[in-house]
Amino acid sequence: MTHGRGSWVLGVDSGGSGLRTALAHASSREQVGTAESREPVRTGSGGIDAQHLLDQLLPMARGLLERAGGGTLSAVAIGAAGMATLGGRLRAELPGALAESLDVRRLALAADAITAYAGALGQRPGAVVAAGTGMIATGTDLSQWHRADGWGHLLGDSGGGAWIGRAGLEAALRAHDGRRGGSPTLLARMTSVLGPAEEMPGLLYPRSDRPAVLASFAPEVGRCAAEGDEVSAGILAAAARHIAEAAAAVCPPAMGAPEECHVALTGGLLKLGDPLLVPLRAELARQLPYARRVSAAGDPLSGALSIAAALATDSLRLPLHPTLLHVPTELDG
Repeated sequence: MTHGRGSWVLGVDSGGSGLRTALAHASSREQVGTAESREPVRTGSGGIDAQHLLDQLLPMARGLLERAGGGTLSAVAIGAAGMATLGGRLRAELPGALAESLDVRRLALAADAITAYAGALGQRPGAVVAAGTGMIATGTDLSQWHRADGWGHLLGDSGGGAWIGRAGLEAALRAHDGRRGGSPTLLARMTSVLGPAEEMPGLLYPRSDRPAVLASFAPEVGRCAAEGDEVSAGILAAAARHIAEAAAAVCPPAMGAPEECHVALTGGLLKLGDPLLVPLRAELARQLPYARRVSAAGDPLSGALSIAAALATDSLRLPLHPTLLHVPTELDG
């Protein structure tokens, strides 16, 4: 069976672990197929490589359409890590390329924090904290976007996986040196999973994937905290404070909106479980007494699909932004 124009929407999630796509009915948003590549889209001096993204995306999209019985795409939404600061080439090159290759007339280009928001809360006001290797909080009252942190592992991402891992390794090295604030438990864990203290600079500093290496130690901090290590527990308590501070900064009441703020948490860092979640719940209650925590409805890929479906049905309520959520109007037609 062949479906006509308007039958399908495509959501795309491009991140550090690769590129994921999903095809869905525009009206029901029911997914009919997914495809993925485990090769992350390259980033260079000119920002995110638009051609590399297209080289992966176009075969996936055509394959999904073929398996669904044919037809055309009424809208596409692409969420990409680094879109806000490194997405200039994507915004310049993708609209024309997708119009020519897939006849796409409605396109949204979003930061991954925005697709995470749409996946978690849909199109209602509130705040979403995306905590994985990094950490960023995004909030909206549906008139404008506000963001807090997400500045990368050197300048911020406070409370995220790389931040926790770095703090844990610092505590391990303090114990190795005999300085105050060290944790012999973390030192033993670091030596077991990464190597001796003398090898840490050589292991970390030359690596282009340094944030991921740092974040790989965050689960060890969680395990040590669960086993009663006070230094590890203190690191996770500090992470919880940072995460709650970012959420408080972007909740609509912080922008002057009177309504209750819905707050959702998403991201792989939550897998640390109670050693992080218990202090985080306490910090959210203390710093955001007006907020109501809700479960995230979906992930960034489902958020991209939600944005694409809203574009296709002229029901997009999330506010546009030149770099966070860009919809090229010249394609609308």
